[in-house]
Amino acid sequence: MADLLSMKISRHYITINNSQGSRRVHYRVCGSGPALLMIHQSPRSGAEYERLMLEWGKEFTCIAPDSPGYGNSGPLNHPDPKLADFADGVAEFMDAIGLKQAGGYGFHSGGAIAMNLHVRYPGRLSMLVSGGYPIWSDEEKAMFASSYLPRFLPQVYGDHLTWLWGRMLEQSWFFPWFDRRHTSRMTVAHQDPTKAAPGIAEVLDAGDNYRFGYNAVLQADSDIPPADTKCAPVHISTYKADPLAKQLGRLPQLPEGWSFALAENPPEFEAWAIGKLRENVAPAPGVLNEDSAAGFIAVKTSKFDGLIHWNGPQDATTLSLHGPGRALELLPADGSLRIDLPGHGLSSDISAGASLAEWVEIISQAVTSFSKLTCVSGEGISALLALALSATEKFECVCATNAHIPVDSEKWISEVPDFTPDRFGAYLTRAWRIVRAGRYFWPWFDVKDSNGITFEPADETPESMALEHRALLRCRAHLPLTEVLLRADRGTLLKGAAQIDRWEIAPWAKDRTDLWRP
Repeated sequence: MADLLSMKISRHYITINNSQGSRRVHYRVCGSGPALLMIHQSPRSGAEYERLMLEWGKEFTCIAPDSPGYGNSGPLNHPDPKLADFADGVAEFMDAIGLKQAGGYGFHSGGAIAMNLHVRYPGRLSMLVSGGYPIWSDEEKAMFASSYLPRFLPQVYGDHLTWLWGRMLEQSWFFPWFDRRHTSRMTVAHQDPTKAAPGIAEVLDAGDNYRFGYNAVLQADSDIPPADTKCAPVHISTYKADPLAKQLGRLPQLPEGWSFALAENPPEFEAWAIGKLRENVAPAPGVLNEDSAAGFIAVKTSKFDGLIHWNGPQDATTLSLHGPGRALELLPADGSLRIDLPGHGLSSDISAGASLAEWVEIISQAVTSFSKLTCVSGEGISALLALALSATEKFECVCATNAHIPVDSEKWISEVPDFTPDRFGAYLTRAWRIVRAGRYFWPWFDVKDSNGITFEPADETPESMALEHRALLRCRAHLPLTEVLLRADRGTLLKGAAQIDRWEIAPWAKDRTDLWRP
């Protein structure tokens, strides 16, 4: 049994290759004991199970993949995937990580995917607990097909974000979300932006792929087998306020050993679920397979106790650092080792008040195992972070790209935006406007003709802006990193730094007098 005090969630990638191509799956692991595979609902990711993983990990090895096209997993190589394709994807994932059997848990569409897997791949799940189970009429399927899943594509001026906010918040008001009738009202209606924001972030991750896992379940027939079928146990339940609660009345006669129940509330449902999961456990897993060219490194210092997300070859010679408010996915995949800085992208948060030396300590510990590194390169004002890192024994040279470092540090610090979710979703469109302004002006917060910068019109696509927008919203340490870098003594940094191999600024910046240069 795992020690609760030391319970942590690790994160990994695994690449799956099949006749349809290659795709990468991101997954979380927590705890020890019998294997428990947790399949999330659409359009969420394995992140929705983190609280349960920390609790259930006391008894189980909880394994939660992001389904294809959701979270940080690539989509299925299929133009119109069905429910069976998603179940096949789970079986492929189990094979890829070396997991022969597991107990199963799924909520809503996750339960439907797990049920299909359970019935079509006998023995892969020792049993299944499903939080609700959808059984749709032909009329409901037609309604879903016509209105439930409009395309979600980034728009030039951010119109898609206004729609997304209303769609995700108001799904707690009506079910289906588009059916504004008194009979469709839900009892869990709220206006809490902190409840809406996680799901919104995960739709932004999925993009237009959000439709496919949803649609596969909304158009699927029931996979519950005839009552005389011999099959490992399945237990179906939910709580009274769940929109799928009424579906329990549509269940047919279940096979022997299967059951259903209705809980009063979510805590009661979760207590029932863990009780059922204890009844038919799978073996504990061995060491699970993972990719060697991307992943997460555990780091612990006085200011950081979490994971650093990385991507790149093990023999990389250059460490690339993105600028504040950005992420590794925005850096070129040029053979360097790229990391998400603490409090950015998929890396864990850094404690408040960390000094520049403490930022350097965290990053240095994260890249210890990459023995071929000799150069560190910083983007934007992270060129200053690269200077600080280059003073450590590991590096022989330092580089900078787009090193547009302001002379007026305090003005820049005062303009760092706050994207705390608000009641009307303005944080989403505000971030989009900042991204757009930054494409055409430097600094983004001082728009005037003399601050205009050159750009390539063909590169100014909504899709590319959506990646920057996502990185900006994901960032939790934009302000502290900006502060610690811009307030550092630059003369001291230069004095201790390794040899500057390259210091690049854009052509538009060469005559600017408001930029600092070494």
